[in-house]
Amino acid sequence: MHKSASGSYLGPGGLDLSQAFFKSILHTSPPSPTKRHTKISVIGAGNVGMAIAQTILTQDITDELVLVDAVPDKLRGEMLDLQHAAAFLPRTKINASTDYSVTLGSDLCIVTAGARQSEGESRLNLLQRNLVMFKSIIPPLARYAPNCVLLIVSNPVDVLTYMAWKLSGFPSNRVIGSGTNLDSSRFRFLIADHLDVNTQDVQAYIVGEHGDSSVALWSSISIGGVPVLSFLEKQQIEYEKETLENIHRQVIESAYEVIRLKGYTCWAIGYSVASLARSILRDQRKIHPVSVLANGFHGIDDGGQVFLSLPAQLGRGGVLGVTNVHLTEEEAHRLRDSARTILEVQTELGI
Repeated sequence: MHKSASGSYLGPGGLDLSQAFFKSILHTSPPSPTKRHTKISVIGAGNVGMAIAQTILTQDITDELVLVDAVPDKLRGEMLDLQHAAAFLPRTKINASTDYSVTLGSDLCIVTAGARQSEGESRLNLLQRNLVMFKSIIPPLARYAPNCVLLIVSNPVDVLTYMAWKLSGFPSNRVIGSGTNLDSSRFRFLIADHLDVNTQDVQAYIVGEHGDSSVALWSSISIGGVPVLSFLEKQQIEYEKETLENIHRQVIESAYEVIRLKGYTCWAIGYSVASLARSILRDQRKIHPVSVLANGFHGIDDGGQVFLSLPAQLGRGGVLGVTNVHLTEEEAHRLRDSARTILEVQTELGI
């Protein structure tokens, strides 16, 4: 028994076994005209990229999953490892290549590739290396998948999302950064843990930079639909605000702690990005705090164009709208400071 050029197994006399088998039990029919074929490409087969791929597969989000990486042996190994689990997963075609043509017609391209920071290397130098890398990643994706939504996960995500927007030539609604979607999940978990409630009952956002200048919107936190401030006595507000600011600091430090303990983060960002992919491809119109072009919102209107996280509605078209979430004067001021922090880095890069 051997394979034909098409990959089918041939029996004695050159008989195509797959055709013989299926002709005996099935009447062939065209694909359903009501079901849209969906395709996701994940660029970068490192720990983060593979956690995203694995989560997308187990949650049955796409019909076809493509992996792209510069290291062919690791890439093929990862592809085979996932393909070998086919009997335990929803039916998804899995492919991989070092050639970007494999992303042809993708609905969603998720970019996780990026240079790692070397010991003693400045953040600016790291960004310069990532800019060089993005110049070889984004244009091919734009060429082979011109109608896709670009979802940037590589860090520093806000500046790299801006780079991807400029390099792709896409409208801003189709270029999104994973932003503070995961930060907000960590925030909700820590608040729920503090109050001993279910995390899914906590509505809370972290906005701004995915980094040290992020802003916790403590004034709009609600539990089970009830705004936190509505049941706090006036004398409690300052105490609770201090408590929530301590929780915010834990959010910022939590990624560093995971990296210190295990060397990298992967599972939480895998679930976070899979949730974004589901909202986009299934046109769920859910609101996520993700990195979007922020000019014109909350007084961010000078000094250049900047991407940072705001609560945004996501669907098949990418960003469908940005919610008009209420910010206190202090929160708005911090958000504008966060925007200036990102703009300073972009100015230093000369982009």
